[in-house]
This record gives sequence, C-alpha cells and structure tokens, in this order.
Amino acid sequence: MTTRPQNDEGRLFSARLLRSERITPAASPEEVRNLVFHTEDLAFDGRTGQCIRVLAPGQFGNPHHARLYSLAEVDDAASEATEFTLCVRRCHYVDDFSGQEYPGVASNYLCDLRPGGEIRFAGPIGYPFSVPADPRADILMIGMGTGIAPFRGLVRDIYRGHGGWQGRVRLFHGARSGIEMLYMNEENRDLALYYDEATFRAFQAVSPRPHFAEPVAIDEALARNAAEVWDMLQGADARVFVAGPQAMQATVDKAIAAMAGSAEAWASLRQKLVDSGRWQEVLY
Repeated sequence: MTTRPQNDEGRLFSARLLRSERITPAASPEEVRNLVFHTEDLAFDGRTGQCIRVLAPGQFGNPHHARLYSLAEVDDAASEATEFTLCVRRCHYVDDFSGQEYPGVASNYLCDLRPGGEIRFAGPIGYPFSVPADPRADILMIGMGTGIAPFRGLVRDIYRGHGGWQGRVRLFHGARSGIEMLYMNEENRDLALYYDEATFRAFQAVSPRPHFAEPVAIDEALARNAAEVWDMLQGADARVFVAGPQAMQATVDKAIAAMAGSAEAWASLRQKLVDSGRWQEVLY
C-alpha cells in the first residue's frame, strides 16, 4: 500500500462490531460489506482515508494475520467514543501449487463477524483525505472497487458538513459490472442523494467484459471528460484523491498523461501536486 506511517502502529486498540450490511446485491458473486465498529478508546484518532491494521486470528501456528483496511467513514461526534466504517470485500485466493481456492483470512474473518464481536487493530496509518478549507476548490476523486468507500464519507462531509460547496466535485468510480457498483446499486444508492447538488457529478466505469476479468474502463471514463479533468488539475487549490487496487495507478497515469500531451509533462505536474499535498492516494 502506498500510504506512509503517520502514527505509532505499536499500540493496539479494540472495537466492537455494531452492524454488518451487505452492499452488493444478493445475486452478485461479489460480496462487499459495510462494517460499522465502535471503540471507546479515545486515543484512537483515525480519519477518513487513513488505514488501520486489523489483526485476524492466525493460521499454521501464527498468533495473528494482519491486513490493512481503509477507513471508509469516521464519526467522532460523541465525546466518549468513536464509530468507524470499513468496506470489506470477501476475497479468495488460488494456491499456486495445488490450484485449489481458499478463503482470504482477514476478509472472511471480518465478513463473518457478527454484531457484538470484537476486533483488535493498530493505526491509523497514512494520511487522511482532507477537505480543503476553501469551498471554491475543485475536488477530483478516483476510486475502483472498495476504493470508493472513503469517498462516500467525503462527499457527505463536503455537502453536509460545509453547508454547500462552490468548487467542482467529480467522482470517477468503477466496478466489474453495474450490479457491483458500490453505493450505486439497488441495494445501496447513497451517492445518488447528492445528484441534486449543482457542483457534484459522478461518472461510472465498468469492465467491457466482466465475466472475462477484463479491467474496469476507468481510463475511458476519464478520457470522455478529459477537458474538465485537465482544467481541474490546473487549479491552485485543487485536490486529487485516488483509492483502489495498486493496478489502477498505471491506468490513471496513462489516461491523464494523454491529457497532458506526454508522460513527462504529466509526471512533472503530478510531482507538484504530491509535493504540495494536493495529490493523495491509498493503493493496495
């Protein structure tokens, strides 16, 4: 993951599961869940977009199995406790030697957890996706799969917490198919609540052939809106937030390099955005 440590990872916290909600339709082969946890340890100071290291029960004599998960939402309004949300996809992997499929340790542990169950975790890790102070700033968000989860909380904060937003807010998000589009399917349409906001627009991208595991066409969605995306990147206070699988990085870079005219021109601008803290990413 490309986030860098910000807080002491040595301390362990505990949190209790309040609720677990499947956000992909029952007919979808992909199971993704929103898990809302409650911790009364006031030393935990996580923010949306940061990560925590969840310690699942270990296997083969190991005490635990650690896995990083992004904080999709953090609610610390109550002075005596903090609630936070993880967006978790139930994963499986194929053993290279036997060819057999096995359940992913951490994801299945979390997806199987029942309300009242507790987890141990460390963090936060990395830098949060923070809303700029100037409401005129443009915000570009690019997420794939469960990478969209932190943006749900950010969009809510932008339009509810700041009492309106004058800058352009653009969200590009993708999944293998429309039915698996998180927060924009029949099971959960949270992002649709903001479609009436004058400055908000969301663009969906799906795989051209989802059953053949072809990549999500996030680059095509960006290319169709190249003029506006490039204009937003020129803003002095613009923010770019990227979250999702590591493999999406090359796709996003290639799409924006085409707007810049060359890979070198884009690399130069990207570095300026990174150096000024206006480009933030969580890739795993």
